[in-house]
This record gives sequence, structure tokens and C-alpha cells, in this order.
Amino acid sequence: MSADPAAAGGDAAARTGPDQVETAAEEPARLLVGGTEVARYVVDPALDARHGPRPYLHPVRTLGGTVVTDALAADHVWHLGASLAVQDVNGSNLWGGRTYVRDVGYTWRDDHGRIAHTGWSERAVDRLAHRLQWRDRHGSVLLTEQRRLAAVPLTGGVSAWRLEMDYTLSAPAEQDVRLGSPATNGRPGGAGYGGFFWRAVSASPASVFSASATGEEAVNGSAEPWIALCGTGPDGRAYTLVFTGLGVDDRWFVRTAMYPGVGVAFAFERPVTIAAGLQRQGRHGVVVADGALDPATAAAVAANSARVDVVSGDHVVKQRSTSG
Repeated sequence: MSADPAAAGGDAAARTGPDQVETAAEEPARLLVGGTEVARYVVDPALDARHGPRPYLHPVRTLGGTVVTDALAADHVWHLGASLAVQDVNGSNLWGGRTYVRDVGYTWRDDHGRIAHTGWSERAVDRLAHRLQWRDRHGSVLLTEQRRLAAVPLTGGVSAWRLEMDYTLSAPAEQDVRLGSPATNGRPGGAGYGGFFWRAVSASPASVFSASATGEEAVNGSAEPWIALCGTGPDGRAYTLVFTGLGVDDRWFVRTAMYPGVGVAFAFERPVTIAAGLQRQGRHGVVVADGALDPATAAAVAANSARVDVVSGDHVVKQRSTSG
């Protein structure tokens, strides 16, 4: 696969300036499973605006200690571990990097906003909840958000735990909010990214599969109930991530050849509008497992996650789809 035009020629510009080295106004929060730290949550990164500053999880680890996320990667500096971000929110880029402009291509624009942590609702060793604002470059609020993260132990003979992310995005009472992607703005090639995104790390080529398909081309853009990514951590040990939780009209965004990453894409083919005064609610789960799981085992842990989701809360989306 050829290099991503979003990254080509952009790293030098994106890496310049005093914010190249990350600092934070608040120490990262930690998530633990059985006393073992499995993730750190950076809530207020001091990053260049072009990186799309936002809360993110990194490093995320298996129970065995293997790191399974990447952040500030050389190929896409704005990829920040596991995070929630959209490239086009009423014309503001909250993803980072260059913006895809119809009939022009990727272009550096002064359109970068940020997703800002505004206060904690809960902090515990295995769960976090906080309030956020999605802001444009002037600081005006595009969306408000309530977010919950939880680290859940799993049983059944697999060394694994599950990350749960729940969120509610609320549009202001007086304005619709349009969510778009490079694909909805004219980029071909299945580049409908934007939503919940996990930038993985792998020392060898990663692989991806679902219950009925194998490989990036087959899984990207699908609506499978679950997908799994197998990679190799920096320590040389294999790991598997099993993703669940597509919402209404969501699609999987997958990359393995260019870089390892999986996302829940909100606007894979068509923009989505959260109508004024309404909400978009999402619930995603990621099983983080030591070792390379086979399809049968991945299906089993995905099914277990789905059963828990049904018991603990339904996925609800109140939004309006629009044609691209």
C-alpha cells in the first residue's frame, strides 16, 4: 500500500515548535485490574494544536505487561493511543494532521480544535468518568460530552481484560452538529476514519480478522459484530485485541499494511448529523489479551463482551444521517 497522503510531507511541520515534547497540566490517571496497571489516561496533554489535543489512553498493556498502543508515531504524529476524535466537526478538525479538502486533497489549515477535559465525575482504580468539551480553534463549544472508562477483568482461561468506553455527545440546543470524514469530503480508498480509534503498535506486520473475513481490505468498512487484531509488542510477545460495539450506521476502519490501527468510524461513507439538542451515545469494548488468539477464541471473548453489554446498558443513538 502506498504512503498515506495525510502523512507524506507533514511530519516535519507537525513536529516543530515548543510542544513537540509532551507535558500535561494534570498527571495521567491509571486503570488497574487486580492491582496490575493496564492503562494510563492522559487527560490534558499539552500538544501542538495540529496534533488534535484530546484525552487518550497510552500506554495500554496486557496483563502480562506487553504494550499494545502507540502515540505520537513518526508516520502519523496525531495518532494518540486509544482516543475519541473526528476530523470534521462542523468544519473543525479535532483529529489532527492535515484536513482533506474536496477536489484539493490533504491541506494544512488553521482549523484545529481540541477536546478538553473540564472535570471529573468519578475516579477509581478500575473506572473513570469525566466531562469534556469539543471546541473549535476559537474555543467555542461544538459538543459537550460525558465519558466513562472501565477496566474489567475476564475469566475463562485467557490472560485478558476488557476496556469499556461509554460516552454521550450532546449538540447545543440551537445548532445541529455535522460529523464528517476524509471519505465524506471526497477522499477515495475507504478512508472514512473518525470516531473511537485505537492506534496499535506491532514489531511485525499485524493481522486482522472477523468471524467471516480476513485481511484489511475485507474487514475495512464492514459492519461485523466484532473484529480482532493480532500484533507483536515491543517486547516481542504476541497480543490480540478484540473490538466490539459498532453503533447504528457505524463501520469498522482498519489499517494493517500502512500501520496497525482499528477504529469505530462514525461517518465512513456519509456524514452524520447530531440534531440540535439531541445526543449520540456509544459503547465500545476492547478485549486486551496476551498471545495470538485463534478465531474461535476471539469469537468466544467477543460473545462474552456482548452479553455483558446487553446486561449493563443498551447502545442508543439519537441522530440524523445525511447524504454525502
